[in-house]
Amino acid sequence: MPTREWVFVVDDDQAARESLQYLLTSVGYRVSSFSSANEFLEEYDDRLGCIILDVRMPGMSGMQLQQELQKRRPPLASILVTGHGDIPMAVAAMRLGAVDFLQKPYNDQVLLERTEEALSRARRLYKVEVARSEVDTNFNKLTCREREVAWLIYAGMSNKLVASELSLSCKTVEAHRASIMAKMGARSVVDLVQKLSVLVVPKPS
Repeated sequence: MPTREWVFVVDDDQAARESLQYLLTSVGYRVSSFSSANEFLEEYDDRLGCIILDVRMPGMSGMQLQQELQKRRPPLASILVTGHGDIPMAVAAMRLGAVDFLQKPYNDQVLLERTEEALSRARRLYKVEVARSEVDTNFNKLTCREREVAWLIYAGMSNKLVASELSLSCKTVEAHRASIMAKMGARSVVDLVQKLSVLVVPKPS
């Protein structure tokens, strides 16, 4: 299906690269292709999308590029393809977060289905990262004391228990709580807890 995101093709085989680009553009995808992993890294500018990687390439391999992307955490989901794959390689690719590991020659319809799946994953990851960034920015606006209060609220403590834990009056805790809610953009305690939970879960891979 047509998409506003990008599909990046990285393959040193020109014929394979051009064939895949033709297939993807014929169904409405915006495609950008590269002959090497290094060329991709030099030109990639954090666009949201899917990357289809050949595993065996001169210089940096597809697996090595996948590892580099794991470190950078761009808004991309990946599919690895190869003409010489094996089970250990496939397992390694999936552990690195690949949506799938396809053997050449692959079925065109399967490739298109996996591409859409990868784009859907990229959109989800992007939304999570945007939410995380917003929460992180707002959390950094809190004072040290407000952060202490916030985490105790997150732990399920009432105002009275927070006051006892921090040796504060209930009115002071109420004031801190109101300030926390405003700075975090939280509509309720439940909403505040949901926002704070974004900061304690591992980042998606």
